[in-house]
Amino acid sequence: MSKVIAKHLLEIKAVFLAPDEPFTWASGLHSPIYCDNRMTMSYPAVRRDIAKALADKIKTEFPEVEVIAGTATAGIPHAAWVAELLDLPMVYIRSKPKDHGKGNQIEGRITPNQKMVVIEDLISTGGSVLEACAAAKKEGADVLGVAAIFSYQLPKGYANFEAAGLPYVTITNYSELLEVAKESGYINHEQFAPLLDWKKDPKAWSDAH
Repeated sequence: MSKVIAKHLLEIKAVFLAPDEPFTWASGLHSPIYCDNRMTMSYPAVRRDIAKALADKIKTEFPEVEVIAGTATAGIPHAAWVAELLDLPMVYIRSKPKDHGKGNQIEGRITPNQKMVVIEDLISTGGSVLEACAAAKKEGADVLGVAAIFSYQLPKGYANFEAAGLPYVTITNYSELLEVAKESGYINHEQFAPLLDWKKDPKAWSDAH
Protein backbone atom coordinates (compact mmCIF):
# COMPACT_ATOMS: atom_id res chain seq x y z
CA MET A 1 0.00 0.00 0.00
CA SER A 2 2.94 2.34 0.62
CA LYS A 3 3.92 2.19 -3.05
CA VAL A 4 0.29 2.46 -4.18
CA ILE A 5 -0.15 5.68 -2.22
CA ALA A 6 3.20 7.02 -3.46
CA LYS A 7 2.09 6.35 -7.04
CA HIS A 8 -1.21 8.13 -6.38
CA LEU A 9 0.64 11.21 -5.08
CA LEU A 10 2.82 11.34 -8.17
CA GLU A 11 -0.04 10.75 -10.61
CA ILE A 12 -2.28 13.50 -9.23
CA LYS A 13 0.71 15.84 -8.88
CA ALA A 14 0.34 16.16 -5.12
CA VAL A 15 4.10 15.61 -5.18
CA PHE A 16 6.50 17.27 -7.60
CA LEU A 17 10.10 16.15 -8.04
CA ALA A 18 12.41 18.73 -9.60
CA PRO A 19 16.05 17.70 -9.07
CA ASP A 20 17.35 20.17 -11.67
CA GLU A 21 15.19 23.15 -10.67
CA PRO A 22 14.73 22.82 -6.90
CA PHE A 23 11.98 24.52 -4.96
CA THR A 24 12.74 27.14 -2.29
CA TRP A 25 11.06 26.50 1.05
CA ALA A 26 9.95 29.27 3.39
CA SER A 27 13.07 28.53 5.47
CA GLY A 28 15.22 29.41 2.45
CA LEU A 29 16.36 25.83 1.92
CA HIS A 30 16.37 24.44 -1.59
CA SER A 31 14.49 21.18 -2.00
CA PRO A 32 14.04 18.81 -4.94
CA ILE A 33 10.54 17.93 -3.73
CA TYR A 34 7.32 19.82 -3.14
CA CYS A 35 4.42 18.02 -1.50
CA ASP A 36 0.84 19.30 -1.32
CA ASN A 37 -1.35 16.50 0.02
CA ARG A 38 -4.39 18.80 0.03
CA MET A 39 -4.70 17.82 -3.63
CA THR A 40 -5.82 14.36 -2.51
CA MET A 41 -9.20 15.75 -1.37
CA SER A 42 -10.19 16.22 -5.01
CA TYR A 43 -9.71 12.56 -5.97
CA PRO A 44 -12.26 10.22 -4.33
CA ALA A 45 -10.42 6.97 -5.13
CA VAL A 46 -7.14 8.38 -3.81
CA ARG A 47 -8.60 9.77 -0.61
CA ARG A 48 -10.41 6.47 0.05
CA ASP A 49 -7.14 4.53 -0.28
CA ILE A 50 -5.40 7.01 2.02
CA ALA A 51 -8.16 6.85 4.64
CA LYS A 52 -8.16 3.04 4.62
CA ALA A 53 -4.36 2.90 4.86
CA LEU A 54 -4.34 5.37 7.76
CA ALA A 55 -7.14 3.49 9.53
CA ASP A 56 -5.29 0.19 9.14
CA LYS A 57 -2.05 1.70 10.47
CA ILE A 58 -3.83 3.19 13.46
CA LYS A 59 -5.61 -0.09 14.30
CA THR A 60 -2.27 -1.91 14.17
CA GLU A 61 -0.01 0.62 15.91
CA PHE A 62 -2.46 2.33 18.28
CA PRO A 63 -5.19 -0.24 19.01
CA GLU A 64 -6.30 1.56 22.19
CA VAL A 65 -7.27 4.75 20.33
CA GLU A 66 -10.53 6.35 21.46
CA VAL A 67 -10.62 9.60 19.47
CA ILE A 68 -9.13 10.81 16.17
CA ALA A 69 -7.83 14.37 15.95
CA GLY A 70 -6.95 16.30 12.81
CA THR A 71 -4.50 19.17 12.63
CA ALA A 72 -5.88 22.40 11.21
CA THR A 73 -6.23 22.62 8.38
CA ALA A 74 -4.71 19.90 6.22
CA GLY A 75 -5.29 17.04 8.65
CA ILE A 76 -8.98 17.74 9.19
CA PRO A 77 -10.56 15.98 6.17
CA HIS A 78 -8.38 12.89 6.55
CA ALA A 79 -9.19 12.71 10.27
CA ALA A 80 -12.91 12.86 9.45
CA TRP A 81 -12.68 10.02 6.90
CA VAL A 82 -10.54 7.88 9.22
CA ALA A 83 -12.81 8.49 12.22
CA GLU A 84 -15.76 7.38 10.09
CA LEU A 85 -13.99 4.15 9.07
CA LEU A 86 -13.01 3.40 12.67
CA ASP A 87 -16.39 4.51 14.05
CA LEU A 88 -14.66 6.84 16.51
CA PRO A 89 -15.23 10.41 17.72
CA MET A 90 -13.31 13.10 15.85
CA VAL A 91 -11.99 16.52 16.85
CA TYR A 92 -9.60 18.99 15.32
CA ILE A 93 -6.79 21.02 16.81
CA ARG A 94 -6.28 24.67 15.94
CA SER A 95 -2.78 26.07 15.46
CA LYS A 96 -3.54 28.45 18.34
CA PRO A 97 -6.45 29.02 20.73
CA LYS A 98 -9.37 31.11 19.51
CA ASP A 99 -9.14 34.72 20.58
CA HIS A 100 -12.84 34.88 21.41
CA GLY A 101 -15.57 32.80 23.06
CA LYS A 102 -14.15 30.00 25.22
CA GLY A 103 -10.70 30.31 23.66
CA ASN A 104 -10.79 26.68 22.53
CA GLN A 105 -7.83 25.15 20.74
CA ILE A 106 -9.58 21.80 20.30
CA GLU A 107 -12.89 21.84 18.47
CA GLY A 108 -15.19 18.97 19.35
CA ARG A 109 -15.42 17.12 22.65
CA ILE A 110 -12.74 15.13 24.43
CA THR A 111 -12.90 13.55 27.86
CA PRO A 112 -10.08 13.53 30.42
CA ASN A 113 -7.33 11.02 29.51
CA GLN A 114 -9.11 10.01 26.28
CA LYS A 115 -6.63 8.13 24.11
CA MET A 116 -5.98 10.19 20.97
CA VAL A 117 -4.19 9.73 17.66
CA VAL A 118 -3.41 12.95 15.79
CA ILE A 119 -3.57 12.91 11.99
CA GLU A 120 -1.33 15.17 9.90
CA ASP A 121 -0.97 15.23 6.13
CA LEU A 122 2.81 15.67 5.98
CA ILE A 123 5.76 15.41 8.35
CA SER A 124 8.90 17.42 7.68
CA THR A 125 10.49 18.48 10.98
CA GLY A 126 7.35 17.62 12.96
CA GLY A 127 7.19 21.02 14.62
CA SER A 128 3.57 21.95 13.93
CA VAL A 129 2.04 18.56 14.68
CA LEU A 130 4.04 18.22 17.90
CA GLU A 131 2.72 21.62 18.97
CA ALA A 132 -0.79 20.32 18.27
CA CYS A 133 -0.07 17.22 20.37
CA ALA A 134 1.17 19.40 23.22
CA ALA A 135 -2.02 21.47 23.03
CA ALA A 136 -4.14 18.30 23.13
CA LYS A 137 -2.25 17.05 26.19
CA LYS A 138 -2.77 20.41 27.87
CA GLU A 139 -6.53 20.03 27.35
CA GLY A 140 -6.49 16.57 28.93
CA ALA A 141 -5.99 14.10 26.08
CA ASP A 142 -3.70 11.08 26.31
CA VAL A 143 -1.90 11.39 22.97
CA LEU A 144 -0.75 7.95 21.80
CA GLY A 145 1.02 9.18 18.68
CA VAL A 146 0.75 10.68 15.21
CA ALA A 147 -0.32 9.19 11.88
CA ALA A 148 0.47 10.94 8.60
CA ILE A 149 0.23 10.37 4.87
CA PHE A 150 3.84 11.20 4.02
CA SER A 151 7.19 11.88 5.66
CA TYR A 152 10.27 13.54 4.21
CA GLN A 153 12.30 11.33 6.62
CA LEU A 154 14.42 14.27 7.73
CA PRO A 155 16.89 13.75 10.61
CA LYS A 156 15.42 16.76 12.42
CA GLY A 157 11.97 15.21 12.26
CA TYR A 158 13.17 11.95 13.82
CA ALA A 159 15.02 13.92 16.53
CA ASN A 160 12.02 16.11 17.36
CA PHE A 161 9.65 13.17 17.78
CA GLU A 162 12.20 11.33 19.90
CA ALA A 163 12.65 14.40 22.12
CA ALA A 164 8.88 14.67 22.51
CA GLY A 165 8.62 10.98 23.41
CA LEU A 166 5.94 10.38 20.78
CA PRO A 167 5.84 7.72 18.06
CA TYR A 168 4.58 8.39 14.57
CA VAL A 169 3.62 6.27 11.57
CA THR A 170 3.18 7.18 7.92
CA ILE A 171 1.64 5.29 5.03
CA THR A 172 4.40 6.30 2.63
CA ASN A 173 7.63 8.29 2.67
CA TYR A 174 10.33 9.98 0.61
CA SER A 175 12.39 6.83 -0.01
CA GLU A 176 9.36 4.84 -1.19
CA LEU A 177 8.29 7.73 -3.41
CA LEU A 178 11.70 7.86 -5.10
CA GLU A 179 11.58 4.11 -5.76
CA VAL A 180 8.16 4.45 -7.37
CA ALA A 181 9.25 7.55 -9.30
CA LYS A 182 12.22 5.64 -10.73
CA GLU A 183 10.12 2.58 -11.60
CA SER A 184 7.46 4.76 -13.26
CA GLY A 185 9.89 6.94 -15.22
CA TYR A 186 9.32 10.19 -13.34
CA ILE A 187 13.05 10.30 -12.64
CA ASN A 188 15.96 8.47 -14.26
CA HIS A 189 18.59 6.23 -12.68
CA GLU A 190 21.19 9.03 -12.56
CA GLN A 191 18.84 11.33 -10.63
CA PHE A 192 17.92 8.72 -8.01
CA ALA A 193 21.03 8.75 -5.77
CA PRO A 194 21.39 12.58 -5.60
CA LEU A 195 17.70 12.85 -4.74
CA LEU A 196 18.08 10.24 -2.02
CA ASP A 197 20.99 12.23 -0.57
CA TRP A 198 18.74 15.24 0.05
CA LYS A 199 16.91 13.74 3.04
CA LYS A 200 20.18 12.87 4.78
CA ASP A 201 21.32 16.50 4.95
CA PRO A 202 18.92 19.02 3.36
CA LYS A 203 21.14 22.01 4.21
CA ALA A 204 24.23 20.54 2.56
CA TRP A 205 22.15 19.59 -0.49
CA SER A 206 20.65 23.10 -0.57
CA ASP A 207 24.08 24.75 -0.33
CA ALA A 208 25.27 22.64 -3.25
CA HIS A 209 22.29 23.66 -5.39
